[in-house]
Amino acid sequence: MLFNGLSLGLRTNQYLLVRQKRHFIGSLTTFSFIATFLLFSLVASADEKFTGASTNPDDYRVGPEDVLFISVWKEEELQREVLVRPDGGVSFPLAGDVQVAGKTPAEVEQEIAARIQKYIPEAVVSVSVKKVSGYTIFVSGKVKQPGKFVVGRYMDVLQAIALAGGLGTFADEDSIKVIRRQNGKQVIHKFNYKEVKLGKNLDQNIILKSGDVVVVP
Repeated sequence: MLFNGLSLGLRTNQYLLVRQKRHFIGSLTTFSFIATFLLFSLVASADEKFTGASTNPDDYRVGPEDVLFISVWKEEELQREVLVRPDGGVSFPLAGDVQVAGKTPAEVEQEIAARIQKYIPEAVVSVSVKKVSGYTIFVSGKVKQPGKFVVGRYMDVLQAIALAGGLGTFADEDSIKVIRRQNGKQVIHKFNYKEVKLGKNLDQNIILKSGDVVVVP
């Protein structure tokens, strides 16, 4: 009887230990999951704040040298890749010459659908950007890696400077300029790096347009 009692007591203790171990592992797993989720959320939030520019593909505006894939539903002969010419136009069967530069893919879809409607009533047109080459910016002057940059997303002045390796040792942080060609004229936007890095006058950290030149004196 004494042996049976001891055996039963040992089994009970073992059972309790197993339960405690399982409970501890379960708690640890839950904690790890929560910690990972919070870390991921913080990183995603920080990345969103850093990029600044919209990442919504519907906001992208087509530029010269971009490659588009245009297709009309149920029309195999109307499916092809087209290169946007330097003048911003493309040629597409039935639609003729279409100006696409400066338009979103959705706007290009509507334009082409309207043009071929008399041939294909209620045509469903799809336009996607296969290759981004039209969004080009230039950074010159006292930066570590000046040059021409073809980028796949919109970026602001601060990000363009970072892309060029950052400011040089003797850069004039107060007198940076963005030169933009607009309606045949050159427009200058001033950018004060000192103010922006201190969180002041952030409106001057504009989203760059294709062809913009960031000049760091």
